[in-house]
Amino acid sequence: MPHAPCLHRLALAAVSTLGLTGAALAHPHVWIISKVQIAYGSGGKVEGIRHAWTFDKSYSAFVTQGLDANGDGKLTPEELVALAAENTANLAEFGYFTKLKVGGKDQAFVDPVEPRMALEEGALTLSFLLPLKNPIVQGKGVAALEVYDPTYFVSFSLSDAADVATLKAAPTGCAVTVTRSKSDPAPTPQANAAKPGLSESFFEALTNASTYGAQFANRILVACP
Repeated sequence: MPHAPCLHRLALAAVSTLGLTGAALAHPHVWIISKVQIAYGSGGKVEGIRHAWTFDKSYSAFVTQGLDANGDGKLTPEELVALAAENTANLAEFGYFTKLKVGGKDQAFVDPVEPRMALEEGALTLSFLLPLKNPIVQGKGVAALEVYDPTYFVSFSLSDAADVATLKAAPTGCAVTVTRSKSDPAPTPQANAAKPGLSESFFEALTNASTYGAQFANRILVACP
């Protein structure tokens, strides 16, 4: 079975197919509005992160081409199963775009499970559960979560919805605080094309170990009594 293409390569194909050139090639290439849920288990252990990522409409239109298997003009979650699996298959290569510290210690993850996709009003939403490699008791320590792309190929912004950051089965009294990035990433492809930016060669030199994208990270903190 061929190796599933990663999000970055799918996005580059979308850029090429959609004919985006010049200023539109400045990073980022994909825009995601995100929601997150931190899932707890027995004994107050942090067990996983459930993501919901809504992609910009240009990317959504590209990656869903030819997926309407029954030709009814609609895309169902069943028709999007393979695409959901494809988009999560290689997230490990990019650290799952997710950084979590519990009590000041970095946490490792295993590959995502339960990938799902839905298309609403032209925008594709990918949801999946990202389990911790070793679930950890948070206790009175703080859990600090950041979601971003170190290379800023993908722009992550937090949803404005009330359920942007939630807890599942958390110990009584745990509370969430959302701190939005003070940096100002371009919110849409159109805004990105209109603003001056760094050269493409600068971004091509970035790696998954780079810290450039961290300036655009939003932070979600969970404190428990």
